[in-house]
Amino acid sequence: MTSPFRLETFWRPAEGGDSLSYTLRLTNRSDRAVSGFKLCVSGPARIDPAAVIEGGTLTARLSNHSEFTPAPDLELAPGASWTITARGLSYPLRHWTDGATTAYVALADGSTAPVATAPTHSAADNAPLKCGTQRFPVPASVTMSISGTAAPVPVSVIPWPEKVAVSGRRAVPAGLAPKGQDAEAGQAIAAFAELTTALFPAEGIVRPEAEGGLAVDLAIEPGFGPEAYRIAFAQDGVAVRATTRTGLLYGLITLGQIWRGAKRHPETFLFPTGGEIQDSPAHGWRGSHLDVARQFYASAEVARFVQLLAWSKMNRFHWHLSDDEAWRVEIDAYPELTRVGAWRGHGLALPPLLGSGPEPQGGYYSKQAIRDLVGLADRLGIVVVPEIDIPGHCYAVLHALPQLRDPGEHGEYQSVQGFPNNCLNPAHEPVYAFLETVFDELIALFPSKILHVGADEVPLAAWSGSPLALDRLRQDGGETLAAQHAKLVNTIGNKHGADAIEGSATAVLQAGFLQRVQRFLASRGVVTGGWEEAAHGDVIEKDKSYLVGWRSVEASAELAGRGYGVVVAPGQRYYLDMSQSTAWSEPGAGWAGWSGPRETYEFEATQGWTEDQLKHLMGVQACIWSEPMTDRAVFDRLVFPRLSAIAEAGWTRREAKSWTRFSALAGLMPNLYGHWAD
Repeated sequence: MTSPFRLETFWRPAEGGDSLSYTLRLTNRSDRAVSGFKLCVSGPARIDPAAVIEGGTLTARLSNHSEFTPAPDLELAPGASWTITARGLSYPLRHWTDGATTAYVALADGSTAPVATAPTHSAADNAPLKCGTQRFPVPASVTMSISGTAAPVPVSVIPWPEKVAVSGRRAVPAGLAPKGQDAEAGQAIAAFAELTTALFPAEGIVRPEAEGGLAVDLAIEPGFGPEAYRIAFAQDGVAVRATTRTGLLYGLITLGQIWRGAKRHPETFLFPTGGEIQDSPAHGWRGSHLDVARQFYASAEVARFVQLLAWSKMNRFHWHLSDDEAWRVEIDAYPELTRVGAWRGHGLALPPLLGSGPEPQGGYYSKQAIRDLVGLADRLGIVVVPEIDIPGHCYAVLHALPQLRDPGEHGEYQSVQGFPNNCLNPAHEPVYAFLETVFDELIALFPSKILHVGADEVPLAAWSGSPLALDRLRQDGGETLAAQHAKLVNTIGNKHGADAIEGSATAVLQAGFLQRVQRFLASRGVVTGGWEEAAHGDVIEKDKSYLVGWRSVEASAELAGRGYGVVVAPGQRYYLDMSQSTAWSEPGAGWAGWSGPRETYEFEATQGWTEDQLKHLMGVQACIWSEPMTDRAVFDRLVFPRLSAIAEAGWTRREAKSWTRFSALAGLMPNLYGHWAD
């Protein structure tokens, strides 16, 4: 059925003496006139509350959700259009996915009507839009440079192993028939069979010898690192040795990749009959983060994502379960968290945001679903790290549980994403009872004993209207600091960078909050993770915590130099929501810059680090923020093959990396939804 309305949007960047403009044109495609309506729009772009609106009025705005009303006497006739232009955005458009992704009309009778929404057009770029992943065709031959000399690449493996010395070529076997006597070998075989069946259901990688499977002998052997393995090839079979179940699984994954490469491209890659592969990872932490708050991913999607991480030998899954836009995990003690905080829609506590429509949309993970996903990850050698983002990014929490606010708080502050008063109050005692209850339930669900608490992007004016917070400041920072902070009440400023926050009243309050939270988690035997802002005040115990550095290599190096364990995830290269170029036609965000597959692959996350700083390097991590991921084809284009590039940065030693080799093999790596470019 054709939608009764159509929305077209147009972006014109500021140039010359002209101001930027964002124009929305609503066309009535129905057979009746409408009046007394509102146009409701969401997408990553954010209209500034102080923007000049031409042709209508901005009557409501929460972050990226905006509601516009026409003049009271406007009647939109069939076939007619109504045009609004906004001059002033707090998040300007850089790519077509920044524009409106969903819209609807709220009619005078209280009902809603769907609006067909076209991709945003830019006056600066008329290139066709791109939605699928880049193709990386496998060439007829592949070489890589070794000590300045071109050498053939005989097998297809990502990430590239530490040592490959294979010989001979045999007809590609129909499949692999792994067997082993050890319990760990049996577990690795079962996990490999489960993994390959899920990722490649029609290929039959694992099959018995009676069906042509090549014998693969697995056994535990002492002397290897916890994730290291060795594969020895012979004419009549293959032997895989490792000291752990995960090492054996990684050996099988390498063997499975070799089999797929030789099977699909027998002229390019071989299945060896001699020699061996010896392998171990460069870094202990090789992870990916996934934001399920901005967009909800069903359990089946998360499970496949975890399986893709395993196929790339990544061993940490950072699960971002809460943010301003939603709360995604079942908590028995607080059912309101999911009843209110897991859903967005017209008339709900959380309006449609980032492409959700007027009908209730969203979801959450039941405790059983989490147990299933954690069990899957464990079988695949992956540690699941849950994140509950506090004290900022708590708009959904505070709407579900308003009793967590200081009852005497007045005024308003705004987060950088445009959410008002979105931070848990460090001076309000019920906040700690809430967190300790939630954390105890999470600790029972996640055996990793690692819990990430966010601590990022707290606005400079946070809690400036809270009498409780100001009293706490007088105790901890003195009258002068409290008085300075009180002057910020009602500010719309959203300064959140380290330079703005460090040394401020906000930093003092947050430091005391994090110190208490971290001590509680440590009392439960849990390591506390945080974004780099958790270092404000230097109060958390460094031997019981770690930080994820996201601003820059230099910021991560500085934290490592202060003694923090650091996982490097710089937004400029490892944030996979960033676009792959500056072109308007590319999907993704652009606030941190852009990074194509080659830029991501060749990036050195520890360039310039000292030996002392490197002692505190834990590893690397991709981050997948979901604001632009309304269309799952956009997910595939943004994440792949850049996720594989970061996997190789975590596993393969710098001197063995080769873009020529990687780009030739990347096309054999699976993606999440199977979308490919035309």
